[in-house]
This record gives sequence, C-alpha cells and structure tokens, in this order.
Amino acid sequence: MGKVDVNKQQKESSLLKTAFEFFTTKGFSKTSISDIAGKAGVAKGTFYLYFKDKYDIRNRLVAHKSSQLFMNAMKELGPELKNVTFEEKMIRIVDNIINQLNDNQSLLTFISKNLSWGVFKSALTSPASEDDVDFNRIYDLMLAEAPYKLRDPEIMVFMIIELVSSTCYSAILYKDPCTLAELKPYLYDTIKLIIAQHRVDDKKAAR
Repeated sequence: MGKVDVNKQQKESSLLKTAFEFFTTKGFSKTSISDIAGKAGVAKGTFYLYFKDKYDIRNRLVAHKSSQLFMNAMKELGPELKNVTFEEKMIRIVDNIINQLNDNQSLLTFISKNLSWGVFKSALTSPASEDDVDFNRIYDLMLAEAPYKLRDPEIMVFMIIELVSSTCYSAILYKDPCTLAELKPYLYDTIKLIIAQHRVDDKKAAR
C-alpha cells in the first residue's frame, strides 16, 4: 500500500472514529457533518470524498461495528466451534455477541437504534473495511458444514437478528421483562425453533 493510500485510509478511519464518538455521546440527530470533519481534522469537503452524507457514514459504522462484534466472537470461540452442531454454533456466537453488547451498552444503543436488515445485508456482502469479517463467506461455510439443508437461510438469519436485537435491548438496558440471564434460555430455545422451522426434511427433499 502506497503513502497516498495509507493517508486516505487514515482519514477515513479518523472520520469513522469521530462520527462514532459523536453519535454515541451527542446523538445522531444533533451531530453535523461539520462537527465530524472538524474534530477529525479534515475539511468538510474531504468528508464527501469518503461518504455520501451523514446516513452513509452511520450505516458504514453499523456495518463495521457489527463486523467487529462477530470477529471478536469468532476469535474468542475459535476451535470450540468446530465440533458442535449448527444450532449450537449459532447460539454460542449469539451468546458471545450479546455479552459484548452487555459490556458496552453505548454500542448496544447505537447498533439497536440503527440496525436494519438492509444495513446488515450490506455488511454481509460488502465489508466496510479490509479489516472487517467477510460474513457472507463464513456464513456460507457454516451452512455447507451443516448436516442438513436449510430452506430460505436469509429469512432465517433475518428472524434471528430481529429477535436478538429487540429482546436483548430491553433486557440489558431496562431488565424488562426480565434480566438478561433470565432471558437467555428462552431466547436460545426460540433460536433453535427458528432453525428447526427452516430445516429441510431429507425425505421430502428427495421427492
């Protein structure tokens, strides 16, 4: 990577880092592009070389932070994911991510308020930076390793993400309707049911 590319990457990283600080302290609606550019030490016009508008940098941040959560989970869980069922693999990854969000509630608030399926799908197919996890490749590998076929896997992931995002937000921040520890067994049983609904019966598939 040449000096010019390194400089560009540093500016983009600085803008992302600064935007995240503002969004999680001042709030998205109260943060301006001038705020972000000024604190990042670049001209306002430079901001538009990297991002279309404030919504674009927010969506890139959500995708990037989601990727970091997933990457941390994969690194921490490591080899223990190799010898478990598909359901258990999904649950262990979800559990690790939930614990990370419980430890960083400002990140939880930011992601939960701004995460949409479109943004997550963008993270799946177009990593925000070279350091981000290629969700699509890893998820396809997990599906390939599953001992059965899954019907409409994209819908299955959508259902799991929506379930985890909404229920954990309330449990972590407000302990409503219960604490996170009380919620987890019900949440993971429901994830198992969602996966089971998408399993393709071998006998039916053969017909």
